[in-house]
Amino acid sequence: MTALRRQRSFDELGIPLHDVTFVVLDLETTGASPHDCAVTEIGAVKYRTGECLGTFHTIVNPGMPVPPFITVLTGLTDALVAPAPPLSAVLPAFLEFVGPASPATVVVGHNVRFDLGFLDAACDRDGYPRLGHVRVDTVALARRLVRDEVPNLRLATLASHFRTSVAPVHRALEDARATAEVLHGLLERAGCLGVLGLDDLVELPRMRAHPSSDKLRLTTSLPRRPGVYMFRDRAGRLLYVGKATNLRARVRSYFGSDDRRKVPQLLRELATIDHIECSHPFEAAVRELRLIQRYEPRFNREAKAWRRYAYVKLASNERFPRLVVTREARADGSCYLGPFRSSAAAHAVREAIESAAPLRRCSRRIGCNAPLEGEPCVPAQLGVACCPCSGHTAESDYAAVVDRVRGGLAADPRVLLDPLERRMQRLAADERFEEAAMARDRVRTLSAALTRQRAAERLRAVERLVVTARSVNGDAITFELRHGRLQLPGQASLVDDPMADEPPRLDLPPRRGEIDELLLAARWLGREAASRSTRLLTASGAWTSPLPRLPRYEVGRRPAARPAR
Repeated sequence: MTALRRQRSFDELGIPLHDVTFVVLDLETTGASPHDCAVTEIGAVKYRTGECLGTFHTIVNPGMPVPPFITVLTGLTDALVAPAPPLSAVLPAFLEFVGPASPATVVVGHNVRFDLGFLDAACDRDGYPRLGHVRVDTVALARRLVRDEVPNLRLATLASHFRTSVAPVHRALEDARATAEVLHGLLERAGCLGVLGLDDLVELPRMRAHPSSDKLRLTTSLPRRPGVYMFRDRAGRLLYVGKATNLRARVRSYFGSDDRRKVPQLLRELATIDHIECSHPFEAAVRELRLIQRYEPRFNREAKAWRRYAYVKLASNERFPRLVVTREARADGSCYLGPFRSSAAAHAVREAIESAAPLRRCSRRIGCNAPLEGEPCVPAQLGVACCPCSGHTAESDYAAVVDRVRGGLAADPRVLLDPLERRMQRLAADERFEEAAMARDRVRTLSAALTRQRAAERLRAVERLVVTARSVNGDAITFELRHGRLQLPGQASLVDDPMADEPPRLDLPPRRGEIDELLLAARWLGREAASRSTRLLTASGAWTSPLPRLPRYEVGRRPAARPAR
């Protein structure tokens, strides 16, 4: 795989806080509801890199009497606001001061939802679009950063805590300036937690405080690009491997929005975070899968599950072949389906096949010269299976059943799916809905198993497949797959590919260590097939699959009653 590299843009690196313009605002109003009350004063200051770029201040005529308690609180009286312009007159100038919404302009306020509620209501009344800027609330930031250091989160309390030069006095401009100084104090605290970009700042209030918060500094060097991250303990042992389209955002989410039970213990043991930057999410997914299989990190649930995968086998070395579930696939001429993620999944597929074809279900081994006599087994007595071991089914007739099953697994899946479909429709017509639902589930189980098998085998049969795609940056990337396995650049495939030393055995079904990557590649190629940004360059051999798609059936409802004649 090769990629054409170019210099990263600022969007890819995230917007550094020193490049962000903060518009800090405050409103004084006649009450708490924007529907019943009005604005009496607007104050705002604009900062970038700690430098004040401008101020905005005006008293507003609310068009209603100022309540006495508001006068006591703010000092604004009816005589003071009467000669002031109405909000509709000052709103255009204020919107021009704030500026158009852009990724690098942020609106800040202390309980900013309150202030923006009045501004949004005014914009709706006067026909202006609402402020679409990124919003930062100093209350939420303070709750995350200094809640244990202050008795409450009021602006006056925070201003005293950070020793601001301007004291809030319930006047718009003074409170806006005090809020700006409180914001700068909070940004200094946030920097100790690795908050260096605007996306980190916006996400910070959503993170819950826990004992591992100080480890957020480990995420400082993580890029905002696709890749694989690895959590290690103090001894360097691998604890967890994961993939992400944005490494920095995904790893930081473990400290806030991840509610899985294993996360607190994982973070307690975490000492270092390594990462591998990838040019495409597909590469990241393949690397994650291979690293999990190779090192089996104990916090990855899939770490050891792949070793328990199972196959469904139609034996060829028996006189009367039957379906069995086995852990290994051997070159014994048998027909295999799988591997599946568990024995339970393999048994479900086996039951679906046995419902479609009357293969014998007994576990008795029958020698070549063993007499065919005795009572038929229970499934044979119920009429759902052949019973060649008791002589009730001729060997030639049973061989025809076996050949039909082999053909359904290898060539024409309708041979197995049509009987299940007919049974489902018959049971539904007889209003035996629970049995019809069981037949429907077996159709879906078998269809999914055959689709999955065909997708893996067809891709695996192609010796070399080369496709070109686009990275998240728009770069051209070339992926090369050999027998369905991604070829990583340089010696990386030898380092993190547990199957690198084992060439594929095309005479056998996919191995347990192969199937997940084969299906991952097949799904990705299937999704990208309709994309104009992904093109097939080279394919050595045919890459096709004749497996038909089946319609979905909804079983369980009674059919509509026929009108009376």
